[in-house]
Amino acid sequence: MRTKLPSRVLSWYGDDFTGSTDALEALAPHMPAVLFLERPDDEFFAQFKEYAAFGLAGSSRSQTPAWMDQHLPDAFEWLKGLGAATCHYKVCSTFDSSPTVGNIGRATEIGKQVFGAKFVPMVVGAPSLRRFTMFGHLFAAAADGLVYRIDRHPAMMRHPVTPMAEADLRLHLKEQTNMRVGLLDVLQHDQQYAAAASASEVVLIDVLDERSLEGAGRLLWQTDRQPFIVGSSGVEYALLAHWGAQPTQAAATLSVDKLVVLSGSCSQATERQIDHAGANGFKLVEVNPADASCDQDSTADALAALSSNTHGVVLHTARSASDRVEAFNTEQRRDLGERAGRILNRVLDHSGLRRTVIAGGDTASHAGRQLSIDALTFVAHMAPGAPLCKAWSRSPSRQGLEVVFKGGQCGREDFFETVRSGSTEGEY
Repeated sequence: MRTKLPSRVLSWYGDDFTGSTDALEALAPHMPAVLFLERPDDEFFAQFKEYAAFGLAGSSRSQTPAWMDQHLPDAFEWLKGLGAATCHYKVCSTFDSSPTVGNIGRATEIGKQVFGAKFVPMVVGAPSLRRFTMFGHLFAAAADGLVYRIDRHPAMMRHPVTPMAEADLRLHLKEQTNMRVGLLDVLQHDQQYAAAASASEVVLIDVLDERSLEGAGRLLWQTDRQPFIVGSSGVEYALLAHWGAQPTQAAATLSVDKLVVLSGSCSQATERQIDHAGANGFKLVEVNPADASCDQDSTADALAALSSNTHGVVLHTARSASDRVEAFNTEQRRDLGERAGRILNRVLDHSGLRRTVIAGGDTASHAGRQLSIDALTFVAHMAPGAPLCKAWSRSPSRQGLEVVFKGGQCGREDFFETVRSGSTEGEY
């Protein structure tokens, strides 16, 4: 690593579980990093006190501004108290949010105040995830491999909770905050960063390619470094590029005979993954989103399938966008996620399986809290943004459980088989 770093480099708060592990995946091959699923007590934290990076997984992506006002200040104060060089509020690289749900503007206001930041740098582009920002507009690859402006993205323009109707992130944020949002676009130079910062409270830094990624990292670390940053895992990748970081941890894992998957995603990418799994040795089991009385049947069906000659089970609350329950409000979606998590918990308990996948950002946040997991560390790359992690738990049955929290858009169509076999998608 070319740049000498402090002993505690970075802390981060993930606005959902999948995004939290995305940041962990970026950092962990280069430095000791841990992700806590709840704020740890001193005794539990002590085993990680020599680590360089610390995350706290949250659920703010699916919460209201009032919830943020109640919960984020304490979370940020705890992260601030760790004494890391900077803190990152980690958001999804598709930036989907709204004034009433997952309000990134409000979270930024809270972080700016807690950390006493003069302004807040914002990096959303992440080329390794095929997310790009140019002249303040966000572009993202879809399941068909093509790159779309985010308001024309086949999945994100129809997101069931926070559809993206505006690609200019400055205009998108204007609906969520009164803070002035400036831009350092791909044609501007470092010296214009200070001018943008002096005239703005938030500065969006374009990232289009590896060169602009490293440039963003240089600005974040060297130029009037701020204690609080907002953005996707592009923040971590930008800093690592600037530091000249080289992986120190080899990614290796073993296959397992069977895998249990829980999916609450309605994305086209996950739909293809479920279809592929069903055609290639996995049993598909529905979790009825509207009827909790069916949960025992879903559990029994999953356990029966796992006792037969299958590669595993996919428990799903939806197969596609056409299955989504449009009338569900925030509380009902949370309840569904928790219900599904309890089913997964029972399946793990009775089957003895030691590897699982939870697909869907909101689902992962709500279902994941049902598994008695206290912290996660990185095990291996599976697909960009969806690593295999090791669970740390006070519960002996969950200690060492291997889990993937997968965002709806992540992974090829054979992703579930990839996780079962312990292979890796793409280049790292």
